[in-house]
Amino acid sequence: MTPEPRQHPILPTYGGSALADLSASVGASLGVPDYPNVLGFDSARRACILLVDGLGWEQLRANPAAAPFLSELALNSRALTAGFPSTTVTSLGSLCTGTPPGQHGMLGYQVAVPGENRLLNGLRWDSRVDPQRWQPQPTIYQRAVDAGIAAFHVAQGSFRGSGLTNALMRGAEYLAADSMGALAARACMALNDNPRALVVVYHADLDGVGHVFGAGSDAWRKQLAHVNKLAEHLAGDLPAGASLYVTGDHGMVDIGAEDRIDLDFEPALREGVALLGGEPRARHVYARPGAAAEVLAAWREVLGDRAWVLSRDEAIKEGWFGPVDAGMTERIGDVVAAAAGNTALVATRTEPRESALFGMHGSLTPSEQLIPGLVFTAI
Repeated sequence: MTPEPRQHPILPTYGGSALADLSASVGASLGVPDYPNVLGFDSARRACILLVDGLGWEQLRANPAAAPFLSELALNSRALTAGFPSTTVTSLGSLCTGTPPGQHGMLGYQVAVPGENRLLNGLRWDSRVDPQRWQPQPTIYQRAVDAGIAAFHVAQGSFRGSGLTNALMRGAEYLAADSMGALAARACMALNDNPRALVVVYHADLDGVGHVFGAGSDAWRKQLAHVNKLAEHLAGDLPAGASLYVTGDHGMVDIGAEDRIDLDFEPALREGVALLGGEPRARHVYARPGAAAEVLAAWREVLGDRAWVLSRDEAIKEGWFGPVDAGMTERIGDVVAAAAGNTALVATRTEPRESALFGMHGSLTPSEQLIPGLVFTAI
């Protein structure tokens, strides 16, 4: 029996109002075949999606003075769910394919490579893993190009050619932009120069500020003000009839010293564990052969109501990852733990960098799971 924490998880609304549904609906509005327009977007010939890494719905709504343009859009817009885990690798997979995690297979920050007793870090990648085999779904860019629509991905130049980019941005013309001004200028040029166009703009700095200073910090609010200006510039230069969609890949929770459970100093939580994947707010736990039941029992007993702890089969049945394709099942931990409240399941010896962060994300709380689904259409 699954223990019942004091709070309840926010389950992703795949097929209704999740991040994957945003990009699928944008694709449908542009005329890309076989994408469902579940969000009911108006038909258009050009569209721009601004994905702001770390922009949560709750954080945006709490800071209207820092982001007046985005906050005004929020008044007539809705919250979406990011998907699980609520982390960049997984959310980019959902946005760039229009499918839930269980289908695109980008199932977390660190997941097991089946049969190889090692983890793949989705941000740093591993040259032994072929990105196109790891993520087999056609991307929204490929499908747009097949429909006669010019497709562009605008982001920091250093991301070009990475494993993650090769897995998720196939089919896009990559436009390198290393400042907010360049992001806006290159995106708007692509939109104005093509009669039919899909442009995705990715901005990473808000997430980085949140990790270091926290999403409740003055530094985060000041960075949000810059993001607000970026969105204003994009909206102001849209061609007539084009739409701008602003969203995030996850929100964030600030973690205090007292909220950290250090797995490297909890023998009961390491017993029977072959690989510890995921990240502090969303763990994939891979058990040694025959030890899965014992690992599940130990994690439930030790963590109690500080995390939602499910077996792999339970997590799939509960819909945490959406429909899971058969080839993706073994990437999921034998045990999946989503931190509740402000708990973080850190590992200071084996993951010193990740464990030292102040702002974290990945779980199923409203602060992490809810993201904006903002829409602006140029007249």
